[in-house]
Amino acid sequence: MGLLSKHWSRIAVTLIPLVFGLLHATGILPIGVVQRLDDIIYDARLRATMPRTLDERIVIVDIDEKSLAEVGHWPWARSRVADLVDELYGQQKIALLGFDIVFAEPDESSGLKHLQQLAQTDLRDQPGFADKLAQLQPSLDYDGLFAKSLERRRVVLGYYLTSDRDGRTSGVLPAPVMGRESLQGRPIAFTTWSGYGSNIARIAGAAPLAGYFNSITDADGVVRSIPLVAEYKGQYYESLALAMFRLLNGLPAVEPGFPRDRLVSRNYQGLESIVLRQGDKTLAIPVDARVATLVPFRGPGGPGAGSFRYVSASDLLAKRVAPETLRGKIVLVGTTAPGLQDVRVTPVAETYPGVEAHANVISGLLDGKIFVKPDYAVGYEVVILILSGLALAFSLPLLSATRAVMVSAAMVALLIGVNVWLYLGGGLVLPLASALTVAITAFALNMSYGYFVESRSKRELANLFGTYVQPELVDEMVKDPLSYSMKATNKELTVMFCDMRGFTKMSESMEPTRLQELLNAVFSRLTDVIQANRGTIDKYMGDCVMAFWGAPVETPNHAHLAVKTALEMSAAVRKINEEHRASGIPEIGIGIGLNTGTMCVGDMGSDIRRSYTVIGDAVNLGSRLEGLSKVYGVDIVVSESTRRLAPEFGWQELDKVRVKGKEQAVGIFYPLGLLQELPKAQTDEVKTWAGLVKAYRAQDWEQCDLMLLNLQRMNAKKYLYELYSDRVASMRLLPFDPAWDGATNFETK
Repeated sequence: MGLLSKHWSRIAVTLIPLVFGLLHATGILPIGVVQRLDDIIYDARLRATMPRTLDERIVIVDIDEKSLAEVGHWPWARSRVADLVDELYGQQKIALLGFDIVFAEPDESSGLKHLQQLAQTDLRDQPGFADKLAQLQPSLDYDGLFAKSLERRRVVLGYYLTSDRDGRTSGVLPAPVMGRESLQGRPIAFTTWSGYGSNIARIAGAAPLAGYFNSITDADGVVRSIPLVAEYKGQYYESLALAMFRLLNGLPAVEPGFPRDRLVSRNYQGLESIVLRQGDKTLAIPVDARVATLVPFRGPGGPGAGSFRYVSASDLLAKRVAPETLRGKIVLVGTTAPGLQDVRVTPVAETYPGVEAHANVISGLLDGKIFVKPDYAVGYEVVILILSGLALAFSLPLLSATRAVMVSAAMVALLIGVNVWLYLGGGLVLPLASALTVAITAFALNMSYGYFVESRSKRELANLFGTYVQPELVDEMVKDPLSYSMKATNKELTVMFCDMRGFTKMSESMEPTRLQELLNAVFSRLTDVIQANRGTIDKYMGDCVMAFWGAPVETPNHAHLAVKTALEMSAAVRKINEEHRASGIPEIGIGIGLNTGTMCVGDMGSDIRRSYTVIGDAVNLGSRLEGLSKVYGVDIVVSESTRRLAPEFGWQELDKVRVKGKEQAVGIFYPLGLLQELPKAQTDEVKTWAGLVKAYRAQDWEQCDLMLLNLQRMNAKKYLYELYSDRVASMRLLPFDPAWDGATNFETK
């Protein structure tokens, strides 16, 4: 006791980590870095213990790049999907089929709808046309063909739940598997959604069983778990994997599994499991507090990883797979084609096929090997923290440095050993990072009593921005480092998205090293232009560069500089193309989107990887505008907010658009150059164009025709005038709409 009394201050310091550890464990003061460390530990343990063996029961039919090349771009005609289903059941004799795809819109690719319209209008008096159309209709009704292929077969359709579309819904939901009354009034923390995108009625009616294919993305952007049951408007729906597993087992009923009265979980209000009940038989599937299960990854994922057999959809359609090769298999139809964007960041791979995540869950359910963070994890964490923290706090001050190292190392080894034993022996995923952090920090504080980690110097903080901005701006920042911080803040900025076009085509005929060299050269020249105009490079994404103006260095004329940069980049690309033509290299194109608005700017990301970046609706709009440059045949598209802040330039209004995810229509413009440098002919052309836009929004199609005729005489090669000529021709067929605001809607990103 005398020794403890003598070292009370060191004991108190050593107990500080324990206090913070308990605050974190109980949720009073969650510590993000500790949670991230727990994720890292889980990921490492998962990778180390994966079986890396082939599950022969499950097959993935892959809509891969080969399939897209042979059959055509996605979505395919439903008749082709029907052929695929018939091949799987008719020739291959599979046991069960699931779609990691949603059929959200009717398939009108056969032209049947147009033919029906002709039968009622222009060709209604054509002898025999209606009869012939009636004969052809069954073969041209692709949705009907697909629906027929699904009938009376064991098929589970896929759909998605969403909370980012203002509660919008489409398609038909399947029947819920549970109602709110089954929860006995308990406040279960289900993953809750406000909207959905499901299959059209004809298809949903042919195969009424469906499951959502949503996953849960953790705070670090990694997918580790899938909710088995999720909530939508007080009803509870099952995942694709659970629906397929239930169909395999005769569709048992789904019930909530409440925890038994235990010392630690007696007052727990969540679910311990999802119970499948069929007669007297029950199967309890353990779930975490979000009614989710951790994905039991078998391997690194993909066709060559060896976890599941992948069969190209094109091989099945071309009958290159011998009959009954897949007899009795559970089949999931999904995609690994990069362009279809069904890949996830997972603990085992940065680009992991989404369909294989569901295959892993089905495999785990079949084997009864489901890992879960149990309901009593918090209690376990608190007990472990108290025991290890107190043991170190009262022992380390009494030991020499050597013995303190040995005791601390032994404690860390014991904590890891117990945790791994529970994981491998009981399938329990229990927190470890907080206990390790407390043990290591307690040792460090005890050995370095009175010592605190020095904060970074102000100059180092400013120099950190050198990764993103040119040295000249860093020099400005060093003069007043207190004015700059990587802490996130909301500011009015201008963001640019620049996409270079033509590199994908080059990659087909050019050596990778040569393509890399060429891409780097182009990036370097465009980056020089951005930085010469005080822009901040955000990131490079494939053949796209993202930049912004106004941070970290305050730049009042950020919109002007961004527009000036865009024009100079366009000129730089024209110069590059001149060099390419001289060297026999294919030319490249460019698409730039600019938008100004309030954005959140700061150092963001995970503890593993961070970057100084901007986020927000204004950033998303800038990205959408870049994509619109193709539509309007220009290389630069600028929003109204940017144009308003850059009056020194001459502008040609392109349109008023309503992009995906935005209800408010936005004016978009093309910069012509500095106003004072524009030739009179171009100024006259823009004035005539402004008259056309006014007539277009007034739905005065006769005036539009006159204006377009004049414009095409002024500039016959301009694609924009061709675009509006086609629009006017289409719009004049419609009745006058007094409610039309003149905006063009874009539903794709």
